[in-house]
Amino acid sequence: MTKFKDLNLSETTLKAIDKMGFEEATPIQAQTIPAGLEGKDIIGQAQTGTGKTTAFGVPMIEKIDTNNHTVQGLVIAPTRELAIQVSEELYKIGSGKRVGILAVYGGQDIQRQIRALKKRPHIIVGTPGRILDHINRKTLKLDSLQTLVLDEADEMLNMGFIQDIEAILSHMPAERQTLLFSATMPKQIRAIAERFMNDPVTIRVKTKEMTVSNIEQYYVKVHQRDKFDVLSRLIDVHSPELAIIFGRTKRRVDELANALSLRGYQAEGIHGDLTQAKRLTVLKRFKEGKIDVLVATDVAARGLDISGVTHVYNYDIPQDPESYVHRIGRTGRAGKEGVAITFVEPREMSYLKEVERTTKKKMSPMAAPTWDDALVGQQQAAVNELEESVAKNDLSQYKALAKGLLDQYDAEQLVAAALKLITKEPDRTPIHITNESSLPQKKDKFRSKNSSSKKPYGNRQGGRSSGGGNRSYNRDRKSNPRRKHTSQ
Repeated sequence: MTKFKDLNLSETTLKAIDKMGFEEATPIQAQTIPAGLEGKDIIGQAQTGTGKTTAFGVPMIEKIDTNNHTVQGLVIAPTRELAIQVSEELYKIGSGKRVGILAVYGGQDIQRQIRALKKRPHIIVGTPGRILDHINRKTLKLDSLQTLVLDEADEMLNMGFIQDIEAILSHMPAERQTLLFSATMPKQIRAIAERFMNDPVTIRVKTKEMTVSNIEQYYVKVHQRDKFDVLSRLIDVHSPELAIIFGRTKRRVDELANALSLRGYQAEGIHGDLTQAKRLTVLKRFKEGKIDVLVATDVAARGLDISGVTHVYNYDIPQDPESYVHRIGRTGRAGKEGVAITFVEPREMSYLKEVERTTKKKMSPMAAPTWDDALVGQQQAAVNELEESVAKNDLSQYKALAKGLLDQYDAEQLVAAALKLITKEPDRTPIHITNESSLPQKKDKFRSKNSSSKKPYGNRQGGRSSGGGNRSYNRDRKSNPRRKHTSQ
């Protein structure tokens, strides 16, 4: 695997990538970043979830001259949601250099965007219709543009934006670098590449094995208010050696790690707000088995080399299938079997169906275990622990004590008492987990296609910023989830 430190990046950008939790580059990043730094035009055939934003974002950020207060980079995306997502990731990559990023899209007050454009950001991320609107109003000038990115070009074709894109391209310098990314390459996209790109390098990244044969995949249909108790009972039933729980937000990760600790599990969380030193400490403890459960965001877990994970729990179903494959790939490694369980709220079932279509494998439904099931699971774990102790330990110094006890008590009663002593009975300590917004409902497509820059957007992603200039984002309050594992 290629590490970011081997890609000849500036120290400032490397620090930003470290802070984001990235260590190893994905295949699209490992191939695109060097070619991008050389100034080559690039056609990248890759799907969502492969790390495209960092692939084009790093070379774009590296080339920005922050003393030059003109628009030097432009990213065109098909939907408001993607524009916001890309702008947030670019902001993180460029945070060390203090690169100004602005997202513009339909449905947001255009006067607010015009005021933000007057602050002279270095990079604009937007939807085609709104970008063209600003160009026609002369509130966006592209005379100094160095880098153009067309993200998810096939989606923009499907949504009827090709004419808008061609109009935008006519307003920018011929001498520029162009990077085009698309999951598929229909002839209309190839035609754009031939007309507007200069001897492009083609980089194809196939989606990795979408079905992992040695991972058992299940889903539990559960309302958000019941998720945590179901998670606790599942952990008690499974008694995983090492488990990773994926949450959608930093707040979710902090709250889950704290709540698990309150119920007696050794759990800690990692997300993008933790310092590199703290993150490495948590990972070291996890790899050494000092932590049973690691709670993580997708960003924090990306690129990490973690082995020995027996169970992955998707507390929140991811928004795209590739992220799902990436998450569950944390288990079932080195020929070992793994288990992946995904919590799905009733209104999110369409996302589950899309994952199944992409992986070409049906997930098995799993009933939420009861508290009685959890107790049985912990009792079996105690039996296993006792049997392992008999097999592995020299018990000669304890046999005299055992004989004395057997003279007083029935053998069955003694073993039962020993098992009760080491059984961690399910903990029902009341827990509060903040509700996060469910994924937006949709009919057929995995990401809502009813949003475009030509009309207001109805489905906002929970917790997203609306995009802005060189801004700082709200940081979730960090917590200290470290607790001792206690026997009940």
